[in-house]
Amino acid sequence: MKKNKTLGVIIILITLLFSCEELPDPAGERGAGVVPGIENLNPGIFDSKDLSATFVEFTVSLPVGATVQKISVAGSFNNDLKETTITELTTFPSVVNIRASDAAQKMGIALKDVANGDIFTFQLLPTVGGKTFHSSAVVAIAVACAYDKNLAEGSYHAVSEGWNSEGDVTLKADPGNPYKINVTGIEAIEGANEDRGPLVMYINPANFSVTVPEVVICSDFFGYGPISYKGSGIYGSCDGSFSLNLEISVGDYGSQGIFDFLLTRK
Repeated sequence: MKKNKTLGVIIILITLLFSCEELPDPAGERGAGVVPGIENLNPGIFDSKDLSATFVEFTVSLPVGATVQKISVAGSFNNDLKETTITELTTFPSVVNIRASDAAQKMGIALKDVANGDIFTFQLLPTVGGKTFHSSAVVAIAVACAYDKNLAEGSYHAVSEGWNSEGDVTLKADPGNPYKINVTGIEAIEGANEDRGPLVMYINPANFSVTVPEVVICSDFFGYGPISYKGSGIYGSCDGSFSLNLEISVGDYGSQGIFDFLLTRK
């Protein structure tokens, strides 16, 4: 699988239910901590166009039967491994609201120095039995542009070097759902009869990840049977680009592999 040529911002939400690592001694007791859950992340970016007011929000919960004395929300910025306590929680579930301005101030970062593509990482550190642990509950928040439906539709240029395909396609937001984008022309640019479809991209409003459910684009791809697409990707909220990894299947021949597609506004 080829690496995603991401022009937008990659936003990662990790809530893995693995063991915890005690702080500050990495060789200390392991597996004794509680791994909290991060849920309902929305919004999941800091809006670069309104940094003084933008915020992220999520809910912190505990596994059934688990108890903690507190959970500290520790923040770090980009590749800086230094952790700063942003807030502490003692009741659960608890809704956490973090403003970009507050996080930056506590980390000693000037808000004017925060730019698109920067990443704020927030990790949950539970305290159990007087000991504090690093949990694997982490949320990485990117600085990006807020969603604009008008930037996510229109005339686009589609390129896939692996599938050897290039041409113009049309993107149109669904009237009832601005985060549902219909794509037409992705097989017509190869001269195929695009009698099915359209290819549909669902943008996650929290983090701009993209999901493409499987859909048949042509009922007969040059005599080889139907051709279908499915996959995932990232929406670049600042420039309107879509960077996708799409699995293409053809008739009885099955999957032809996973190919990267880059869709950019014309």
